Amino acid sequence: MKKIYKIEVDCANCANLMEDAAKRTDGVKDAVVNFMTQKMTVEFDDNSNTSAVMQEVYKNCKKVEDDCVIYM
Repeated sequence: MKKIYKIEVDCANCANLMEDAAKRTDGVKDAVVNFMTQKMTVEFDDNSNTSAVMQEVYKNCKKVEDDCVIYM
């Protein structure tokens, strides 16, 4: 399953680092962060709890940029 989330990220480099952090999160099959559109597309593993996985993605992204926002 794929879902698209609106995000707030300050720079393209931070967006790339957030993308890498999201991809390393358990339950995420793939992730793409688009700095220009301020959107994150997340493809989840089958049978994963998308809400719980996104909470972990958010925690991991906050480690990269502590003022980032992901609207879930």
